[in-house]
Amino acid sequence: MEDNEIIALFYTRSEHAILALSEKYGSICHKVAFHILKNPLDAQECVNDAYLGVWNTIPPQRPARLSAYVCRIVRNLSITKYHANTAFKRNSSYDTALEELEDCLASPQTVESEWSARELSRLIDDFLDTLDQESRVMFVRRYWYADPVADIALRMKRSQNSVSVRLSRIRGKLKKYLRKEGYEV
Repeated sequence: MEDNEIIALFYTRSEHAILALSEKYGSICHKVAFHILKNPLDAQECVNDAYLGVWNTIPPQRPARLSAYVCRIVRNLSITKYHANTAFKRNSSYDTALEELEDCLASPQTVESEWSARELSRLIDDFLDTLDQESRVMFVRRYWYADPVADIALRMKRSQNSVSVRLSRIRGKLKKYLRKEGYEV
């Protein structure tokens, strides 16, 4: 079923909309949630909450890319759940992915005082446009979907070391790009 047909089901408030959404994007939603949470039950809960979120926001929203829309909701819910679950402990895989980006981005207080989240997002989008497709895919898989380096290496048919080195170089380029654009790193 095409995205516009699924969105039309949401607009008519058909219960089949959730089923169609789940059939088309359920596996990617579960993968996003699981890579962040590392717990299948918590991941399932976030995916179900995301479906409810989509139900509550379409209408009035009419997303151009339904996959990105639902994955963003799943990711945000998963991060919230992750922070609730790990308030006093570490989840090494997701923390590691975030720590890799720490040197490129200033603290949240600095970001809020100097740039809006929308401006930072625009800068990162512009930076991603400067990368070749393989580098862009690696960056997004690692820092958006929180894929482990081993999974990215397998997907890209590269060694883990090659992917780690490439990601390190991309982070260095991002840091330089943000500085050049006037963003304090």
